[in-house]
Amino acid sequence: MVDHNEKLLQELLKKPGNNVCADCGSEDPDWASYNLGIFICMRCASIHRGMGAHISKVKHLELDRWEDSQVQRMKEVGNIAAKNKYEERVPPCYRRPTKNDPPVLIEQWIRAKYEREEFCHPERQSYLSGSMEGFLMKRGKEDSRYQLRKFVLNENEDTLKYHVKEHKEPKGVLRLSELNVAFAPAKIGHMNSMQLTFMKDGSTRHIYVYHEDAEVINCWYMAIRCAKLHLLQVAFPSTPQSDLILRLPKDFAREGWLWKTGPRPSDAHRRRWFTLDNRKLMYHDEPLDAYPKGEIFIGHESNGYLVRVPHAGNGCKDARFPFQLVTPERTFCLAAVSHDDRAAWLAVLQRAVRRPLTPQDSTTEATLVRKRTTSNSIGIFSGR
Repeated sequence: MVDHNEKLLQELLKKPGNNVCADCGSEDPDWASYNLGIFICMRCASIHRGMGAHISKVKHLELDRWEDSQVQRMKEVGNIAAKNKYEERVPPCYRRPTKNDPPVLIEQWIRAKYEREEFCHPERQSYLSGSMEGFLMKRGKEDSRYQLRKFVLNENEDTLKYHVKEHKEPKGVLRLSELNVAFAPAKIGHMNSMQLTFMKDGSTRHIYVYHEDAEVINCWYMAIRCAKLHLLQVAFPSTPQSDLILRLPKDFAREGWLWKTGPRPSDAHRRRWFTLDNRKLMYHDEPLDAYPKGEIFIGHESNGYLVRVPHAGNGCKDARFPFQLVTPERTFCLAAVSHDDRAAWLAVLQRAVRRPLTPQDSTTEATLVRKRTTSNSIGIFSGR
């Protein structure tokens, strides 16, 4: 038999805002923080519990016994009122997580709201200043070892530099305006890790970094986003902020192994690690390569770009689900290991070819065309 308090809680769940997790937006939350007065999902409840009972006291809505005063607190607050308080001053550049985002992003969002109360006290938002210095573990370009390197972000110079020795000239200088940053815990094998992707000498370069402290890596991620937004606001003063936010760093649309042939129909399939970064489809020998083996620009369907499943052909023995990416210059023959994997790749590529081109997309296309022309002229473009 459902007791009176449990019935009241179920009624509160039906109120606007309470039917999704207050922190990640997952539907049908079955936990709550009764001192904060919010309804949350099981995953977020575990993060709340990790902060300690002095920050958040959690209970299951049905499996735990509720006191009248605790139910009253839930009635008085609720998810909408709590959001108005704890998310009052979230900066526009801050990435608000959703249920499918990396765990480090979700955890630091929760800790920022309730433990550090960053969005109630803007002076605690250290990532807004446009500058940041600190040490990160960086993977070597030629080997798999991670070494401590000093990183320096400077919005005024449009740079992110890293130093092998702290007081020496920087080993690398990355332009913030051309930089993408994405969390990469599964690929790097560390929960608090990021991948930095940028252009170097006309080619895409990847850098992999991590830090033992989740708050530190999150601050670096947000600092890069905030600096990039400020640079966009200067470059495009008449563009609405909401449009500029859409240009901030994004996670890769999809990554994974595919089998790919060479430019000739008779070429054998070879396994490559593919990464779709906005409109740039890159393929690598290994997931943590410093440079892609090849790069394909994904233009708009009106310009001859197409994704399709061929009427004939079974891929190869290791990947029996073929599909093709058609560009004005070449048809790329690819194959996935399963029907679901192929369907997922088809979906993200079809969204890319149907999405209108932006001025930034045209710049990316021009860069890749120049690279391909130069490579062909000196006979080094293999297409493999």
